[in-house]
Amino acid sequence: MQDDITIRFAVADDAATIHAALRTMAIDMGAETKFVSTVEDVCRHGFGEAPAFEVLIAEVGTTFAGLCLSFPSFSTWMGEPGLYVQDLFVADAFRGRRIGERLLRATAQNGRAHGARYMRLSVDVDNGRAQAVYDRLGIRHSRSEQIHMIKGADFDKFAGEGDP
Repeated sequence: MQDDITIRFAVADDAATIHAALRTMAIDMGAETKFVSTVEDVCRHGFGEAPAFEVLIAEVGTTFAGLCLSFPSFSTWMGEPGLYVQDLFVADAFRGRRIGERLLRATAQNGRAHGARYMRLSVDVDNGRAQAVYDRLGIRHSRSEQIHMIKGADFDKFAGEGDP
């Protein structure tokens, strides 16, 4: 039954639940050792003075069922604001109920209400199930881009060297 699914904005008291879901996702992807975020990180960066992201939470009754974590983005090429979905998670017990789709749509609707004109996300190359869902929803793979990243000590070194 779809009627018992509610979607709401996360609050600081949800930080431990959000963190547990993200950790579960990392474990499911075989990337547990790469997941170093803490509950405190979620609190500080998601619910502090200037939140870096927002989270929509899906519940079935009063039970956590999933989340979508996103943040604002801007495309200089399109000249428009958008949003980036960092994480989409649906608990195993609730898969097959289109909760992920509902979370994505709610995220898009909220973004549009705040001026967003597009939504971007990335998906693990080995996550064929998620790729199929995104394709079904019309969220297409962009073959014209590759994601590059620098982090940790390499980022610190890069940010501290040379003239800005």
